[in-house]
Amino acid sequence: MSLMTDKQTLNDLNIFGKRGGDTVYAIFNRTFTRGGSELLEEMFRNPLSDENAINARSSIIRAFSGKEIPFPYESEWFDAAEQHLQNTDERTRLNEHEDTLNRKFNQLIAADTEYKAIEKGVICLIHILQATKAFAESIRQQVADIPYSKELAAIDRLLALDELQPVLREHAKQKFSFARIAEYDKVLRFRQRENILQLLRQIYQADVYLSVARTARERKYSFPVALPKELQTVVLEDFYHPCLTKPVANSLSITPSSNIIFLTGANMAGKSTFMKALGIAMYLAQMGFPVPASRMEFSVRDGIYTTINLPDNLSQGASHFYAEVLRIKTIARELSRDKYLFVIFDELFRGTNVKDAYEATIAITSAIARRQNCMFVVSTHIIEAGDALREKCSNINFVYLPTLMEGNKPVYTHKLASGITSDRHGMVIIKNEGILDILTRKKSIKENT
Repeated sequence: MSLMTDKQTLNDLNIFGKRGGDTVYAIFNRTFTRGGSELLEEMFRNPLSDENAINARSSIIRAFSGKEIPFPYESEWFDAAEQHLQNTDERTRLNEHEDTLNRKFNQLIAADTEYKAIEKGVICLIHILQATKAFAESIRQQVADIPYSKELAAIDRLLALDELQPVLREHAKQKFSFARIAEYDKVLRFRQRENILQLLRQIYQADVYLSVARTARERKYSFPVALPKELQTVVLEDFYHPCLTKPVANSLSITPSSNIIFLTGANMAGKSTFMKALGIAMYLAQMGFPVPASRMEFSVRDGIYTTINLPDNLSQGASHFYAEVLRIKTIARELSRDKYLFVIFDELFRGTNVKDAYEATIAITSAIARRQNCMFVVSTHIIEAGDALREKCSNINFVYLPTLMEGNKPVYTHKLASGITSDRHGMVIIKNEGILDILTRKKSIKENT
């Protein structure tokens, strides 16, 4: 079963973003094949929600990360092979009896493009099959006690098919006769097509594992351990946002007795970045992927939902405040299903006045505090809300991102601390930028023109 999430969460965490951009998917996409890239995207769109499946995938990638196992294929083999296998029209099947003088004469005076395409597809498939046999043996030799045994068994079973044995014994670099191409085309494209597609899927999966393992090795990511959902635990040490060039690492724990993280801090203190880093770590962990942290243990979730960069919907006449209300309503419906969720609310009700935001933040946070089977992260710069919630709820862990002052200049540490912030530096920033000086200049518009 897949993790429940939605488009807003994917956008908040920049999982895909714009193609070719600095996204989480792009960090891990080091695949050699187009099929591997597509399978990786499929994994990102469907994180796991089963503890055993998560740990199994994580253990495979961890084993691969310990060795630099080469991927002995050429990407163009797969493009030709895939295109060849897609053509299942029986009318294009070659017949060895068609190797007549008339066909040979036509081939001399004009390119036989249809035959050339079939020939290329067959030869590329032969290359792939032979390389896969060597690749599987290489994995067995390089990685001891590998948890990849089920996948290797599937590859071995497919390569052991009787009709594929002549193909595996061929010298792929030789010039094949028309009759030989016709025979292998009949076997590979028609009789064994489904098995060949299964084998390609196994190769693409190995491509993904090697790609993710390479990322983990080069970036020194750690492998999270998935725990039963009922434990309601998260332990994250030295985690950070993977897309930052100079990130600040933080540590955090969530327990059954403090399943709500209430985050305060001044504007620009780094609350949103911190929450994105936490959300990305949880999302990657649910995939069984390595995370940018020194250590992570987490109770598996049924779903992850975030509200960080919520857009207005002006085309429908919806204000930012109303968009916030509708978003919270959507998440409330998910919470009512009694699933084990991980939810992030960044700056609740920033689209309304301070009084309403204060009251609504207290009301919503108090309500979700009764959901003991879920984990929440709530941020706000309205520090008075934190003081009120401290008296009402016992299962809230209050943390903040401090701001230091060097003279009149605020310095943001981005380092998490326990408690509720008392920092208020909005007017300091306004004065430092000289905005009031600009607005109170006595020169008239006429004098400036």
